[in-house]
Amino acid sequence: MAEREISQSRLYEWLTGDDDSRMCQDIPDAACREQPHNFFLHLSAALGNKLADELSSARLVLPWLLGVIGAPLWMIGLLVPIRESGALLPQLFVAGLIRLKPQRKWAWVVGGVVQALAAAILALLALYGQGGLGGTLVLATLIVLSLARGLSSIATKDVLGKTIAKGRRGNLMGWSGSVAGAMTLVAGGTLMLFQDRPGELALAALLGIAALGWLLNAACAASIKEEPGAVEGGENAWSSIKLGLRLLRDDRDFLHFNLSRSLLLASALSLPYVALLGQQQSGTELGGLGVLIVVSGVAGMLANPLWGKRADASSRTVLRDTGLGAAACCLLGAGIAWLPGEWTQTVWPYASVYALLVIVHAGVRLGRKTYLVDMAGHARRALYVALSNTLTGVIMLLVGGATGLLAQWLGTDWLLVVLAAMGLAAAVSAARMPEVE
Repeated sequence: MAEREISQSRLYEWLTGDDDSRMCQDIPDAACREQPHNFFLHLSAALGNKLADELSSARLVLPWLLGVIGAPLWMIGLLVPIRESGALLPQLFVAGLIRLKPQRKWAWVVGGVVQALAAAILALLALYGQGGLGGTLVLATLIVLSLARGLSSIATKDVLGKTIAKGRRGNLMGWSGSVAGAMTLVAGGTLMLFQDRPGELALAALLGIAALGWLLNAACAASIKEEPGAVEGGENAWSSIKLGLRLLRDDRDFLHFNLSRSLLLASALSLPYVALLGQQQSGTELGGLGVLIVVSGVAGMLANPLWGKRADASSRTVLRDTGLGAAACCLLGAGIAWLPGEWTQTVWPYASVYALLVIVHAGVRLGRKTYLVDMAGHARRALYVALSNTLTGVIMLLVGGATGLLAQWLGTDWLLVVLAAMGLAAAVSAARMPEVE
């Protein structure tokens, strides 16, 4: 047992580049002694969560699922808004409740188990769901999954802060992201090998693996050795909302930022429609989904280094350029669908557009985070972030519902033209924002 602990400590020190695993800055001594053990539990939990997130993606896998079961087109527009807003909106209210618990890992465990059950239900719907009823059940299950995701997200950050010392948390997330990304590429590559087999079994398998990923996440969370923490200091959600609304009224730069951020939702909302367009043009076979998963994973790995230095120089220009990029990708996707030729009946041109959109969307996410942090003062940064996230969650639901109705009326290709106009408006709005770097 002692020998295993020594080996674990040495592996931890090698992964983190840390000479002494028992030296900690901002966590108690008892938590510091357990840090190597907890590090690997956090790593495994994050691996399960990241893999599950990718294999149940509302931007890619779930649009494919709705297409396979023949759900109405308008439902596609609700997938990303439900997934994102369901995780964002309750956080302001749930955070105070979690704060009352001396050990927060059990909230994390509950969130992981509920997400696993939701993914298992989605797997069954891939096999047996049909039409509007099947689509409605997918959306209802996604609501439950998203709320559980929000609960886990808050608890995970709290437990991470209590069990892993400052200076090692980013390293932990970096390793987990790399391993999960590699496994996602393997999953996508495996699907490509099956070529033209029907997609129902493949979707059920992917979602079943996602359920196992969240069970792994919950099991690792339950095994973390967490010292009881303080239960004071929970914030009143309504007071925070009132203060935030006053800031939104009085701070014109913050209001302008949120207008630009709302218009930049074009990048997120267009992703499932590009995936759906690829499915409509090439068929529902398994190989096409595998291609999209692979190109999405590769694009995701390339995206952040591409935008990082640019955001440090000027996050405003990153937001402007990503608005233009989203518009160009939407027009390109629609244009390919209108062109004649057999090459437009394969998944590859749409996969290329999807990859470009993933890169653009990563720039939107990185640019908006950098701009908001640099714009907000230290004293109000947390409030600015919480208010902006909540506001975006509400707007995403409204705009997502509207795009779904437009898709049902106009069709997928013309909806992408509408989203292109939204991206151009975002670029104009971002170009007029003040520099904050």
